Amino acid sequence: MFGPKFVKPQAHYKAEAYTSPLNPLGLRIVHRAMAATSFVAASLVRRAAVAFALSHSLINNKVSYHRTLVTFPFSPRLSSSASGICHLAQAVKRDDDDLLKGVVDKTVIEEVKHVLEMARRASLRREVLHTNFLTPPVLKESMLALEKLADLKAVAQGGYPQAERCRISVGHPELLTSDPDIIVALSITGNFGFQPCSHGDFLGAILGTGIAREKFGDVIFQGEKGAQVIVVPDLADYLISSLDKVVGNVPVSLTKIPLIALDYEQPRTKSFKAIELSLRIDAIASAGFKISRSKLVDLIRDGDVRLNWTPVTKNGATLRTGDIVSVRGKGRLKIGEINSTKKGKFAVELIRYL
Repeated sequence: MFGPKFVKPQAHYKAEAYTSPLNPLGLRIVHRAMAATSFVAASLVRRAAVAFALSHSLINNKVSYHRTLVTFPFSPRLSSSASGICHLAQAVKRDDDDLLKGVVDKTVIEEVKHVLEMARRASLRREVLHTNFLTPPVLKESMLALEKLADLKAVAQGGYPQAERCRISVGHPELLTSDPDIIVALSITGNFGFQPCSHGDFLGAILGTGIAREKFGDVIFQGEKGAQVIVVPDLADYLISSLDKVVGNVPVSLTKIPLIALDYEQPRTKSFKAIELSLRIDAIASAGFKISRSKLVDLIRDGDVRLNWTPVTKNGATLRTGDIVSVRGKGRLKIGEINSTKKGKFAVELIRYL
């Protein structure tokens, strides 16, 4: 950029560190500012450099303009345009806070923010972008947040209506006119009549190929028939070639099938009510799974209890309507309607998945 005849190596590295977000023109502006001896000239050049850096960062949809401001070796007074950009960043943060209002889980909040950032890129570039497979709580909160963005359309696909894990496609409505081809269904078959396998056996075998969990969706367990799995298209052939050995101890074969051939059925459930003094997870879940409270506390300690697909670390976590509690080896429990009794207790509808 500048040869050693014009800039000493030390000065060059210093300028580059201070102005790494800028292009060559920005570097020339800063070098001239550092070389200026007149107070008035230096002040004008410094303001020009800062204004250029801010506008350049905004055009390229970066969120690094705050870092640019604090790393310059001077502290200029911001112009009205620069101040406006800072206000824009604060507005974006407030927008995220408004869109995520009511979401409690910090992990879910962070993942939904990534989805919202992807949506902004799709809007800026005027293209359709896709997420990985999202867990049910992230999927739910992401769709609720995206529905509030009037200029964008979002479509969730998991392969079948009751799918828990889905991918979201987001883009301008005129671009997203039909469901994109972002999922593929595979059938896993083998002789499972003599060697029964569980849902966990199929899940473990797929993960054992090195595929990350977010790259495939639901695994539909079919008993002696085997299982079906929904994956991202790019990994379908890899999974077919990698999972040709065994699930459990059973040799298997994989074939692509149309989504319409997915063999799913409505989950069987059983509903009943429990009266409890509190809505703590150890109280409600022990009633729902018909196990002692001390036993459930042990399961929580061992990491075998999940709330909305997130491991539970505290016995006193409070449950709400719509929450899903899963216990390893016991199944899942959905929290239905919650009402207060005249004696100050809670009447909770519990929906047990069979």
